[in-house]
Amino acid sequence: MSLKAAVKVSRRIAEIGRAGWDACAANPDYAANPFVSFDFLDIAEEAGCAVERTGWGPQHLSVEDAEGVAAVMPLYLKSHSQGEYIFDHSWAEAYERAGGRYYPKLLSAAPFTPATGPRLLVRPGVDLDAARKTLLGGAVALCERYDASSLHINFPSPKEWAWLGAQGLALREGQQYHWENAGYADFEAFLAALSSGRRKTIRRERRDAQGVVDIVALTGADITEEHWDAFYAFYMDTGSRKWGRPYLNRLFFSLLGERMADRVLLLMARRNGRWVAGALNLIGGDCLYGRNWGCVEDIPFLHFELCYYQAIEWAIGRGLARVEAGAQGQHKIARGYLPSPVHSAHYIADPMLRGPVEDFVARERAAVEGEMEWLAEEFSPFRQEPS
Repeated sequence: MSLKAAVKVSRRIAEIGRAGWDACAANPDYAANPFVSFDFLDIAEEAGCAVERTGWGPQHLSVEDAEGVAAVMPLYLKSHSQGEYIFDHSWAEAYERAGGRYYPKLLSAAPFTPATGPRLLVRPGVDLDAARKTLLGGAVALCERYDASSLHINFPSPKEWAWLGAQGLALREGQQYHWENAGYADFEAFLAALSSGRRKTIRRERRDAQGVVDIVALTGADITEEHWDAFYAFYMDTGSRKWGRPYLNRLFFSLLGERMADRVLLLMARRNGRWVAGALNLIGGDCLYGRNWGCVEDIPFLHFELCYYQAIEWAIGRGLARVEAGAQGQHKIARGYLPSPVHSAHYIADPMLRGPVEDFVARERAAVEGEMEWLAEEFSPFRQEPS
């Protein structure tokens, strides 16, 4: 079935509608990624987090065929580079020193979320290549309309990344730390795969953390406004101590609880009847995504327990394939989270900037791949098989 030629630009995802958007997001290849669902993106807008005022002006693209919405692309007009986790500040500074204007730029991503997922969402049964080309062409045309310096597609799926490279975009590679489920029966089976030293350390860390707090895993209707009140305090405390700017407001968490509670895993720790720490995860079709953490008491190893060990245990119990624990943190390697590649693709409008960026990302890819290989070999916590 042929696509209609026009690409529609929507200033709010609600203009496209849940039925049309989620028909595209429901493609089985996307493994029920929560961050590209209509509800997640709409919550970010309804709460006032991803809107023009905060520098995240929605410009979502959609394409239709005779049956309705055939393909969509989450897209934002950005006036800064905050909340992206793919860092291009040095590009902006260099371009502006040379007399260019880097902002505004266009960004396709899940706001404030360093998680891999589809960015060119195509309804099952629609010609994939044609739909992707139509969306990408619309994004480039929008770049020209706004006189934007560039189009950035952050954390696309590996297949999309390769396809975008074939369309001429500059390909960038970074790394995160992910835990992979090798079919473990339980947490002890996972520990058995580790070196004896790592097993002892993890058991000690868990024992010390669990000895002073009660930990509860909450999802669905078990999550109440009391829990969100406590978690929001943790979230704000973490932002203030890291000299960061919290991107999410209190309303965001209430809306998340109202509309996506069955896709939320909230791990909360209580001491002497008081909530003292929490870790927020979102549940995908085959992955548990660790997102935010915070605490109001300094309890040794509690961060590792809530963010890493509890997540692994929960994922094993539900048969999930992996846990993605967010951005950065080489300390995750010792806890079973190994280096994994993450990607982005970049269209640079000005050839004077495009050449240096293409050269930079090519050299960066080689360095990242070498570093990931070295880290996995030198610091892996898993038992080494005798040669």
